[in-house]
Amino acid sequence: MSNKAVISLTTGLEDAERVTVAFLVAVGAAESGRPTLMFLTKEAVRLAIEGVARGTACEGCPPLADLIGRYQAAGGQFLVCPICVDAKGLRESSWIAGAELGGTVQMWEWIGDGATTFSY
Repeated sequence: MSNKAVISLTTGLEDAERVTVAFLVAVGAAESGRPTLMFLTKEAVRLAIEGVARGTACEGCPPLADLIGRYQAAGGQFLVCPICVDAKGLRESSWIAGAELGGTVQMWEWIGDGATTFSY
């Protein structure tokens, strides 16, 4: 059985608490040594743009920038939906470290023999 983790996130800063929960799950997986991929679609693609993912979702929640930094430091990767990027006119954006454009084919290639998945 694979120890990989995939977190699919469709929500952006319009629901910062959901984004925070998704990143907490991703950080937990990556920091525990699991190869971890976040598949960003819909509004979540904006989170992969340099400087966008800022703020704190709630009292007591860790800042989103800190969670992203921890995720990156633990080797977490981001796969950013190119269809969503193009639909939002974001193709020329500056992407955060660990982010690359790729769709479902690339996600399935990364998954290979299996992964635990979460969807937010």
